[in-house]
Amino acid sequence: MIPTVVWGTGNVGRAALRAVEAHPDLTLAAVLVHNPAKAGRDAGELAGLGRKLGVAASDDVGAVLAARPRAVVYAASGDLRPDDALADVVRAVRAGAVVVTPALYALYDRLGAPAEFRDPVLAAVAEGGGSLFVSGVDPGWANDVLPLLVSGLGSTVDAIRCQEIFDYSTYDQEDSVRHLIGMGHPMEYEPPMLAPSVPTMVWGGQIRLMARALGVQLDEVDETLERRPLDEAVRTRTMGDFAAGTQGAVRFEVRGIVEGEPRIVIEHVTRIHPSCARDWPSPPDGGDGAHRVIVEGRPRVEVTVEATDEDENRSAGGNATAVGRLVNAVDWLVNAEPGLYDALDVPLRPAAGRLGRK
Repeated sequence: MIPTVVWGTGNVGRAALRAVEAHPDLTLAAVLVHNPAKAGRDAGELAGLGRKLGVAASDDVGAVLAARPRAVVYAASGDLRPDDALADVVRAVRAGAVVVTPALYALYDRLGAPAEFRDPVLAAVAEGGGSLFVSGVDPGWANDVLPLLVSGLGSTVDAIRCQEIFDYSTYDQEDSVRHLIGMGHPMEYEPPMLAPSVPTMVWGGQIRLMARALGVQLDEVDETLERRPLDEAVRTRTMGDFAAGTQGAVRFEVRGIVEGEPRIVIEHVTRIHPSCARDWPSPPDGGDGAHRVIVEGRPRVEVTVEATDEDENRSAGGNATAVGRLVNAVDWLVNAEPGLYDALDVPLRPAAGRLGRK
């Protein structure tokens, strides 16, 4: 059994606790929390499992890492604190742990990662013998292993498009939805997540990773952005009211240009209410969200993935798939050489030993 720490118990951390508990080769060694009010609470309670796991949460990072856990699932957010997240991850790698996390967008593509992110990790690997694998859903498997797998089903491929289409009122992180993405703000507000070059910073690594796997040379990576206001005021079940005239929908693309044409595209269509931007793509079943891959070529192939968790919530379902990709990679990473890995290195494997497990 591989002693594994879950660091963070928010949207991703809850799913990580459940995934570690369910994995036949992992054992939950500790839970790290930032909020002192969570310290001492049982991991099963924090995971929403309805039963105790016998592991109490701790806010003592030093003591937990001093116990030399073999693996760490770093589930704390890096959106608003990338420097702190990097420091935490480096600390765990230096302690000799295999670390998996969705938090560090700059490291999704290890070869194209900026030196200020890559070099501290490589130094920690050399010093402590740990490893790091960064992945998620989007960015993550929805724009690396899934489109690359689907591309192999055709005889010719003209273009690959990866879409995330979501109603963000289902996302249990209101500050990010309102302030990072800008939903409900006046149209003159400039959302930090949509500032020029930021989408490319977050998703450009996925474009480069796909291009590397497909054996093509990118001319450049560019981005497009369109925003729409709400035509009328709306009330959402989870986030309350959004005024007419404020931002209600966002559509952007990060595009890999090959020989002058956009051949590898990651597109996001995000709404706060289904009444906004009805002419934009929607999930095929009319639900709250989906991930779709379209491979234009011969044959044309389209695959849609809809995941649900925590009372049929699709945002929670997306988080759970991101966690599954990471937690299910831990045993492979433990048996691999220490290093910095990305999605082209780490295989996606069947859920061996987990069929029918509760």
